[in-house]
Amino acid sequence: MTTIKAIRIEKTGGPETMALKEVELGNPRPGEITVRAKAIGVNFIDTYHRSGLYPVQLPSGIGMEAAGIVEATGEGVTQFTKGDRVAYASGPVGAYAEAHNVSAASAARIPDGVSDEEAAAMMLKGMTAQFLLRQTFRVEKGQTILWHAAAGGVGLIACQWAKHLGATVIGTTSSDEKAKLARAHGCDHVIDYTKEDVAARVMEITGGKKLPVVYDGVGKATFLSSLDSLAPLGLLVSFGNASGPVTDVNLGILAQKGSLYVTRPTMYHYAAKTPTAFQEMADDLFAVVKSGAVKIEINQRYSLAEAARAHLDLEARKTTGASVLVP
Repeated sequence: MTTIKAIRIEKTGGPETMALKEVELGNPRPGEITVRAKAIGVNFIDTYHRSGLYPVQLPSGIGMEAAGIVEATGEGVTQFTKGDRVAYASGPVGAYAEAHNVSAASAARIPDGVSDEEAAAMMLKGMTAQFLLRQTFRVEKGQTILWHAAAGGVGLIACQWAKHLGATVIGTTSSDEKAKLARAHGCDHVIDYTKEDVAARVMEITGGKKLPVVYDGVGKATFLSSLDSLAPLGLLVSFGNASGPVTDVNLGILAQKGSLYVTRPTMYHYAAKTPTAFQEMADDLFAVVKSGAVKIEINQRYSLAEAARAHLDLEARKTTGASVLVP
């Protein structure tokens, strides 16, 4: 057992429910590693756990990704040894901590040339971009795609990556400042969804052809405009709920709007396909970052004790790119 400082929530609610406490961290169980954090990623899914939108067993830690050094390995772990630089994403929740026990299968070795902060900032968002762009719908050269919230953490990575793959990228943002950021990170066209009709602009940009795929991490507020932006047989990839969950959907609307497809994928299912899937996805991500085609923008840094402020800024749409906590 080791005494560490970690963010804990006793009840669901606003950012004020998070408190920095001293807790006991046990030894890693079979299949687990203990990672001493050097940098911790902040993601929208963390706010879902804190608010109760995605239930967790209380009291609970919070946070899904971090980068650091392996301090100990559990029984059966062969791919890592003490001292290895690793980054992890996905559960169990509790990354907002000085150290955390995680499944070795959900961790990846960090290559030379990628910093701890970059790795912590890119894992959940970058791995999300990887499975969305390369697996859920395989983006190819010559296609035109739409990415909602293009100036967000996932959006900045994904739009650069999609541009690198040869796609024409349309992004949506909510301000002139974010529009400039999106253009600087791969977007050929930017739509301000607070002022413009997204589907109408997509029709204009594509000459009426519309799109084979729309990537939507916003949710409720953009669901219908996403469907209206798709060509017949197009795919809506709904991967987040920043504006609230999509509910009470009449499936007949998919037929009416062109025999459309909708999927609600998660990284977990892609990363668990095979024992080596997580490392392979991470290697793909690390390679595109090391090549310079995708740059990881860390635009906010907070101490571990400032986790509540990080959530306030994130939910107020005050952040761009990635945010990290530094323990």
